[in-house]
Amino acid sequence: MSTITTQDGTNIFYKDWGPKDARPVVFHHGWPLSGDDWDNQMLFFLANGYRVIAHDRRGHGRSDQTDTGNDMDTYAADVAELASALDLKNAIHIGHSTGGGEVARYVARAEKGRVAKAVLIAAVPPVMVRSERNPEGLPIEVFDGFRSALAANRAQFYIDVPTGPFYGFNREGAEISQGLIDNWWRQGMAGGAKPQYDCIAAFSETDFTEDLKAITVPVLVLHGEDDQVVPIADSALRSIDLLRNGTLKTYPGLPHGLFATNPDVINPELLAFAKA
Repeated sequence: MSTITTQDGTNIFYKDWGPKDARPVVFHHGWPLSGDDWDNQMLFFLANGYRVIAHDRRGHGRSDQTDTGNDMDTYAADVAELASALDLKNAIHIGHSTGGGEVARYVARAEKGRVAKAVLIAAVPPVMVRSERNPEGLPIEVFDGFRSALAANRAQFYIDVPTGPFYGFNREGAEISQGLIDNWWRQGMAGGAKPQYDCIAAFSETDFTEDLKAITVPVLVLHGEDDQVVPIADSALRSIDLLRNGTLKTYPGLPHGLFATNPDVINPELLAFAKA
């Protein structure tokens, strides 16, 4: 297994496939998953001549199950250490959901020359939770419910989420994939309960407004219009107004996990953006 050790001693697992002199594409997974969530896209970009990298966020997958540092600043710092260790230059960073927040924070702070483009897919920015500054956000009780369900019976909670809203399998007429459900559960249960619990606050309460404003590279924002986890009105439709060089594409009827349910739609979009 390939790992780096961060400055605070945390081992971060990563996959790095393809020619080391090819354009790197770095994938950032959602909560509570791992780099394995990007298998389809990694194989797709690898077949198209790219170098593909996916890490397991600290506390998730095969990385150390940390009880500290489970916040967006630390996640972004971990990515910076990975980019430095692998000497990634002019990379394309693609993030889904929580991983989209990680991308926004990292790209806004990245060393010059490290990042060429970014993609936010069903991403949590600018901020999810409701507050005086964000009156249209989701109430804190939603995320308290996540925490309660995780603490009470994480294994059952990690069946309920992918069976229901994550992939839109609770919609009438949905084509249900048991494989996607089982793989979501497998990835989630591989990580640590404490860091995954902490990460709920990280993805729901972090404000990425200033990060989005600071990003100068081209950013592609993709979002399903039937996203039941990160509603489009308070995420993508607001993020695009904060980005200096953003392009928004939305998809009627597609769910939160749209790149997994509809790779035939999303992969060509990603490739076209990478080549542009």
